Amino acid sequence: MNKLDENPTALTISSASFPDLRPVSRLIILVPESLADSPDAARKILGLAKTLGGDVQLIGLCKDVISEPSVRRQLIFLSVMVNDGLVSVESKVEFGNNWLEVVKANWHAGDIIVCFDGQYTGLMHKPVSQLIESNLKLNVYVLEGGVQTRYIRPGWLSSLIAWIGSLSILTIFFWLQVQIIKMPEVWAQNTLMYLSIPIEVGLIWGWNTLFP
Repeated sequence: MNKLDENPTALTISSASFPDLRPVSRLIILVPESLADSPDAARKILGLAKTLGGDVQLIGLCKDVISEPSVRRQLIFLSVMVNDGLVSVESKVEFGNNWLEVVKANWHAGDIIVCFDGQYTGLMHKPVSQLIESNLKLNVYVLEGGVQTRYIRPGWLSSLIAWIGSLSILTIFFWLQVQIIKMPEVWAQNTLMYLSIPIEVGLIWGWNTLFP
């Protein structure tokens, strides 16, 4: 297992620091739902993709069809943040509760598996990286610092207003995107979803700049 320990606020990965890093065909990112819309996670994924020189395949795990719209929305949100025009990014939702089965179904020779520190699976609640390495004999890169410590702005009133505004935007767009996913035409789903995500990100960013 290769554990990459980066500063949560700034990602810097040097190829010289990791002599075993080499160009790969794809980075298969096993995305936990708790980090699927994290800008910090996006920066880490993008930095690793540029270091290894591979495309990015984001995979989310969905337990049932009820939670599928939420998982799919989060993956699209993350893919928008990772895609800088130089790295090819695709997203995919798998059903089930076992990351091992997901890896078996998606891994091909030349791919690298990437997960996050503190990511567990199975009845024994074991680390995903440990189970993949012991059962599938595959190399796994673990990105640390997945849980982002939020900075509390001074001034409880402005902080409260900022949070309420951001949550309102998220709620409105979540409702809109659920309606989009219900549309029968797949091309319309994808087009409208990819149009809505940048607008949502821009509105949240713009709103929060009003509360320094």
